[in-house]
Amino acid sequence: MPNVLIMRPIHDDAIALLRAAPGVTVEIVHKLTPEAMDDALPRADGIIVRTNVVNGEMAAKAPGLKIVARHGVGYDLIDVPGLTARGVAVTITPEANAGSVAEHALMLMLACNRRTIDYDKRVRSMGWGVTPELPTRDVAGQTVLILGFGRIGTRVARLCAAFGMRVLVRDPFIPVGTIRGAGYEAVTDLPAALAEADIVTLHLPSSGPNRGLVGTEFLAAMKRGAVLINTARGALVQEEPLAEALRSGQVGMAGLDVVLVEPMVADNPLLGAPNIIFAPHIAASTNEGTRRMAMSAAQSVLDCFNGVLPEDVVVNPEVLRR
Repeated sequence: MPNVLIMRPIHDDAIALLRAAPGVTVEIVHKLTPEAMDDALPRADGIIVRTNVVNGEMAAKAPGLKIVARHGVGYDLIDVPGLTARGVAVTITPEANAGSVAEHALMLMLACNRRTIDYDKRVRSMGWGVTPELPTRDVAGQTVLILGFGRIGTRVARLCAAFGMRVLVRDPFIPVGTIRGAGYEAVTDLPAALAEADIVTLHLPSSGPNRGLVGTEFLAAMKRGAVLINTARGALVQEEPLAEALRSGQVGMAGLDVVLVEPMVADNPLLGAPNIIFAPHIAASTNEGTRRMAMSAAQSVLDCFNGVLPEDVVVNPEVLRR
């Protein structure tokens, strides 16, 4: 009888889906202490994980483990090589949160350009009307540079175009013709595009050369006063250079849903920088988004147990081909 270990609760509908499957049992660990995990892992045939580490050492304690299903798309905290070596499939929920994150990115663009947080504070302190110290801008007519044209980046492009923005896209893994065919301007010269863009929004994985991509040279190449949006991964941005760029005005504002160390730590240099809107990594966490992610992860577990797991959700498809 396969047992599904859920590391922290997920949407009730997904739990119900699992429990309704013939012969499947469900175990939810609310507090992920080492003791609780050591007790639960030996019974796990499948694991659903949100934002916690799953590695080969843990898999060794679960001899029947067949799948680790990530409730989301990022898998930085999952030891994919270690799990692959043990024949464990790792899955993500590729379509489930893309729309939610894209909306969040657009919200941050609007909030930065309209100085939403600043004006809210001003009204609460009995200030009223426009003040020269807080100029606002329409996003219509602005140029946005979208770095990454995957599931989220493509949706951001459509939203930006609907708001009347000029859309530049850079993704070296997508053919230029594909980007142009979608109605956007393909970018091959990154510094030149940074010099043009009023808004730069990041939709890249944090692997390989992307880590620390937004550093001193990148920020210096940006159009002075431009807005930086990051709803992808904190590791894309070097935080001290960004803090300095915000202090100098080289970057006008930043909207950040992610930071390098999460949860936020007191010595993060960005906390002392001006003109930032923070969110606590919640871009995907709408009511609708969390349900879609939970249902997708649960379905992947059931598909794995039934031998019909589709490759398009699997990070390490070589496990399926063995």
